[in-house]
Amino acid sequence: MISKNTNRYENISIMRIPSDNLKTNYIQMKIYFTILAFFLLSFQIVAQDRITGQPFATRSEVIAQHGMACTSQPLATQAALDMLKAGGNAIDAAIAANAVLGLTEPTGNGMGGDLFAIVWDAKTKKLYGLNASGRSPYDLTLEYFKEKGYEKIPAYGPLPVSVPGCVDGWFELHNKFGKLPMGQVLNPAISYAENGFPLSEVIAYYWGRNAPSLKKYPGFAEIFMPNGKAPEKGEIFKNPYLAKTLRTVAEKGRDEFYKGEIARKIVKYVREQGGFLSMRDFEDHRSEWVEPISVNYRGYDVWELPPNGQGTAALEMLNILKNFNVASMGFGSAEYIHYFVEAKKLAFEDRAKYYSDPGFNKLPTEQLIAEDYGKKQAAMIAPDHAAKSYPAWGMEHGNTIYLATADEEGNMVSLIQSNFRGMGSGMTPGQLGFILQDRGELFSLDEGHMNVYEPHKRPFHTIIPAFVTKDGEPFMSFGVMGGDMQPQGHVQIICNVIDFGMNLQEAGDAPRIQHTGSSDPTGGELMNNGGQVTLESGIPYTSIRRLMEMGHKIGFDFGPYGGYQAIMWDPVNKVYYGASESRKDGQAAGY
Repeated sequence: MISKNTNRYENISIMRIPSDNLKTNYIQMKIYFTILAFFLLSFQIVAQDRITGQPFATRSEVIAQHGMACTSQPLATQAALDMLKAGGNAIDAAIAANAVLGLTEPTGNGMGGDLFAIVWDAKTKKLYGLNASGRSPYDLTLEYFKEKGYEKIPAYGPLPVSVPGCVDGWFELHNKFGKLPMGQVLNPAISYAENGFPLSEVIAYYWGRNAPSLKKYPGFAEIFMPNGKAPEKGEIFKNPYLAKTLRTVAEKGRDEFYKGEIARKIVKYVREQGGFLSMRDFEDHRSEWVEPISVNYRGYDVWELPPNGQGTAALEMLNILKNFNVASMGFGSAEYIHYFVEAKKLAFEDRAKYYSDPGFNKLPTEQLIAEDYGKKQAAMIAPDHAAKSYPAWGMEHGNTIYLATADEEGNMVSLIQSNFRGMGSGMTPGQLGFILQDRGELFSLDEGHMNVYEPHKRPFHTIIPAFVTKDGEPFMSFGVMGGDMQPQGHVQIICNVIDFGMNLQEAGDAPRIQHTGSSDPTGGELMNNGGQVTLESGIPYTSIRRLMEMGHKIGFDFGPYGGYQAIMWDPVNKVYYGASESRKDGQAAGY
């Protein structure tokens, strides 16, 4: 069965060819095949007349010797390069880019959200992981939700708001690795916020979609709907409130955000809206340095961060897929898509049962990414038909930004930051210039679930940075944005590069696969109908037909396939390769 989630082609009809007039038949037949050709080509993304590489590549990789920055907005990329050229390192560049993105792409991130990062430190030749996610309010309890009759935590408003961890994450990164003064690092964002910047196309699209539902919340329209509407592509947008907040943080430090006037404004606003954040929540907030976890995939060590994020799912999927000869299946083949989807189903059942705050639960993370467990999972996959469900071991939302930076010293950063649902909760406090995240929506309200809501607890998180090393040396810093798509995207990038031999840009431009319908960490029911496979344009129809014969429900969707940035280190030529997402407004640039 083919399902369609958009009405893209609902007005296209295939005309009937009459048989009483040969000339008319001929003319109408030409029209028929012209329409048919257009229809079929609309399912292909083809960069015409490329003389090298894959036809779906949108451009060549960017290659540079001294430094590289890849972000989802060109002004952020340029800010990162400015830091590198001014004597800063990849960490300074990443913070500068993230701050600019909070202004230029509030549809995916900002000071009111959380942050995760993996850093390759050239001096110690070691990876460092940072979990800068916030916790739930002390004063909000599970009993409150039960008494009010909630079956799940709302998506918007004050109740899903958790402490924003981004700013503390910036300072943790800067204190440990940064070189330039924080005022200099944040200055590009401050300048653009004061003087304005022209809005780019994809961000303007998402801004326009978010604004109508969020304008009812106090403070939102004042900042994000100048002249009573969302700004459009090319329009100059300014955010003087954010400029003031950034300058205050740059001058007074992170404590001003968590113990000073900024925290007091946030708490006052949220309380006035019926929320529960308190000064104690802010004062007790701390980021956590964590050890990245990894599996070896065909000689490459793929690194993710441990829960409360979902990076473990990507490692589980790779542990399953390495038991099959993926390269011989061929990119876009029904066989590859089938094994990929089945591996995803298996990993996501574990994700639903176990991924949560390790401060509240003993999680079986080591067992879930063990090689033997991957073999057992692989043995459960039938080669010729789709499973309707799998049991968990023994165990779709949001928008995000991802960026990667690298410097001349060899430092590399993989950083991801998010408000969760697009522009977040709608809570826009105290003329501070940013929106608070709604990450708390991802708690479960089912008692006994590992991810059940509890005070001062970190919710399950979708945002995950990734890194790859080979023989103990850096190979690739990368990430794919987009809720549940993120671990699926990570695995596809790895397979594209390692199994299918694509270059860094091709790996991101290649048509993507997304499976939906698994159980979720908020306590949703286990998948029992096989879910749905949505395929991006460019997958051959012969593969689609075979997948349908195997029992997969195939559909098409509008824009759920994520966004991607990556940097690869070439130790032979001693250069960086950069790639940026063709589906977004991003840019990869180096010098």
